Amino acid sequence: MSLMMKKPITGPAAWKGADMVGDVSWLHVLSCEAIDSLDAALAHVKSRGLSFPNFGQDDFPLAGDVLDLKKHSDELENGRGFLVLRGLPIERYSEEDIQIIYYGIGLHMGMPVRQNPKGDLLGLVMNVGDATKKTTRVYETNLYLPYHSDPSDVVGLLCIRKAKQGGLSSLVSVAAIYNEILQKHPEYLGLYYRTWYFSHLCEDLPSLSPIFSHHEGKLSCRYLRQYIELGHEIRNLPLSKVEVEALDLFDEIMHRDDFRLSMMLEPGDLQFANNYAVLHSRNEFEDHGVHDLNRKMLRLWVKMPNARTLAPEFPGRNGFPSPLNVAI
Repeated sequence: MSLMMKKPITGPAAWKGADMVGDVSWLHVLSCEAIDSLDAALAHVKSRGLSFPNFGQDDFPLAGDVLDLKKHSDELENGRGFLVLRGLPIERYSEEDIQIIYYGIGLHMGMPVRQNPKGDLLGLVMNVGDATKKTTRVYETNLYLPYHSDPSDVVGLLCIRKAKQGGLSSLVSVAAIYNEILQKHPEYLGLYYRTWYFSHLCEDLPSLSPIFSHHEGKLSCRYLRQYIELGHEIRNLPLSKVEVEALDLFDEIMHRDDFRLSMMLEPGDLQFANNYAVLHSRNEFEDHGVHDLNRKMLRLWVKMPNARTLAPEFPGRNGFPSPLNVAI
């Protein structure tokens, strides 16, 4: 087990939603030069007869760093841990064009990784599943999506269409949660550092991981209560009373109004979040009732070249293995 950090976390990562009222410095409007560069890169891919996902970074050339991706990547790892790029003119692109642009941005940030056993590199986040079936993933419904972290260094979400009502994206700082536990409930702290069985979708059996891990000066978190409860159920190791109390405390803190930052992603917005430093969620929503008008998002998981080093007991997970006969 990594050594417990017993000092509060300071700096930009320890933000609270209440402290950011009126502060939109995390929102970056794409410049005309950035959009022109994306259009030129798109044209270059198509001129070579290539399509998503069968092209590389060199096939999608961006002029210099017009998208400020180096600065944004540093912000994701060493700053607040999240940001939004606004202004991609989504309405003028075909679905294939959108896939090329989004994947191309991912290639310039790091390495996009696969999101399911089929090998998908872009995930469709849309109300297309049957909520009555246990096999249906929550992101495939219009139901509330609990706070969680995804199995990648960074998760991206591109808004194609928003819902008729609801569907707010919500973020919460891991460092802020940690500071609150450390200050007011330190008796539970050791429980989050010990290992729990998580039921990971990319593994046959639940495996061990702590919720908190402090390594080489950085705090990392892995959390989705449903997967912890399911993991212990599959392993036939019921959670103890004190373990349930610790999870209840974690949930209570992260749901506080003053901790979370909620935002409505507009068409053309690209939200990025560090999965070790920020937990993300979405509230329930009502669709328009017409498939081509309903809420639609595309998800991207990225393995980042500047990602933190993780402790041995906190294994990194960047997506699913590549299926046989599927090109990288």
